[in-house]
Amino acid sequence: MDIIEPILAIAEKLYNLCGEVQANKKRCKRLAHRVYTLAELVAAVKDHGFGTEPEQVINGLKQLKLTLESAERVVRKYTSFSYLKRIAKAYELGEEFSGLNERLNDAAQLLSLALQVEHRGSIQKVFQEATRRREDEEDRQSDSLELRNLLQSLAQESKGLNTTVDAVKKTVDQTHRDVEDIKDMLESLKKPCLHLQDIREIKPEELTYSIPVQPLLKCNHSELYKGMYNKFTVAIKRYSCPLSTSPSPSELRSVFNKEVETMKRFESPSILRMFGICVQDENGPNPSYLIVMEYCEKGSLRQVLDSNSNLPWARKTQMCLDAAQGLYRLHQSEEKFKVHGSIKSCSFLVAAGYRVKLGGFELARTETSLQKNKSKKNSAFHYCSPQQLHNINHPYDKACEIYSFGIVLWEIATRDIPFKDCSSHSQIYQKVFVEKVMEPLPTDCPKLLKELINACRSFEPFQRPTAGVLVDMLLKMVDED
Repeated sequence: MDIIEPILAIAEKLYNLCGEVQANKKRCKRLAHRVYTLAELVAAVKDHGFGTEPEQVINGLKQLKLTLESAERVVRKYTSFSYLKRIAKAYELGEEFSGLNERLNDAAQLLSLALQVEHRGSIQKVFQEATRRREDEEDRQSDSLELRNLLQSLAQESKGLNTTVDAVKKTVDQTHRDVEDIKDMLESLKKPCLHLQDIREIKPEELTYSIPVQPLLKCNHSELYKGMYNKFTVAIKRYSCPLSTSPSPSELRSVFNKEVETMKRFESPSILRMFGICVQDENGPNPSYLIVMEYCEKGSLRQVLDSNSNLPWARKTQMCLDAAQGLYRLHQSEEKFKVHGSIKSCSFLVAAGYRVKLGGFELARTETSLQKNKSKKNSAFHYCSPQQLHNINHPYDKACEIYSFGIVLWEIATRDIPFKDCSSHSQIYQKVFVEKVMEPLPTDCPKLLKELINACRSFEPFQRPTAGVLVDMLLKMVDED
């Protein structure tokens, strides 16, 4: 029971802190309400005990403590900015709110194992998925409108500042810098937002790219080009399907339309954004099929690690966090997409500012329909968990995926190739399953990051953390840098 009192203390502090914020008020209020509900449930656990599955409940309490600590840091950091900087920062917290609410939901589900029937009803009411997502979207829209109005009001008020420059030069200089931030923010509000673009069928005339040009990447079934769509720079994957195997446009649309609704469930700035499909020369003898996606200027994570890019530990830790947030968002989505299935460094893309995004599964069923003769590659032994190496029929689950992700984190830390001296399944099996080798990390790797990477690579599945715990731990490391 030692963990319960600290949780209740953090929850009370966070609940009070949420009332002090100056923007994103709706989302903070909703967060506070959910924290309050969880605090009541934790108090109920204190009164009634850990139930029939105490280990899982204790694990849930530990996860909840981590998440509440993350939430407190986010909200406290937010309230510590000057008033104008808080306003300018407000838009950046949308994904953080989303992640925090998801992780609170995870903890709520684990805690429900210890609760009486009458207490479970309150969890279902507050954390019911459809209701929660609707509430979060309504709060986001309300906060966004309030922020836009506030920024415009502040920009209007700033017009009279020049008359007092001589008298209060220092104050005005700082205020002018804040005003410039506001103006920049207003300009950004006028631009189309990447993550508000619907996934849909795109008309050929909406795309700008020229063929023939040198593709960014060429594979057996496709070529990747850089182009423009709706004022965004995009990557365009063009499929070169033999006439005998290519689907008809109507067949492709049927698959695509079914997949779009699923993909909307895991939209996130940490996941490569899909814009849709495009069919060119539809009525011609050999139509072209395109998948349009977000363009990441630095290429794959593996390419960045192989480059001469400057990657200090603070940047590496942020890259690890970005990657973990993408994986967590995927693990929280619809059942069919609970796991990625092919986590490796080339599955992550790197955008401007070294922001890492999870990719490698773009419109998977649509793509499969364009590659009917696609052969399965079996070149990812380096990322296979010990259990998969030992038994090819071992069910692929989240624990397997966390092991693979641990290898990716090791790559970020070392910039090296995993098990580069092993070229076959048997060699990897000998090292990983028989000898239980865990490749070393750099001596200057931060202690907490080293422990987290090693936990992901644990031989036993139950010792590996969940994606939610990864996010909370990495958030803590990033905040402390």
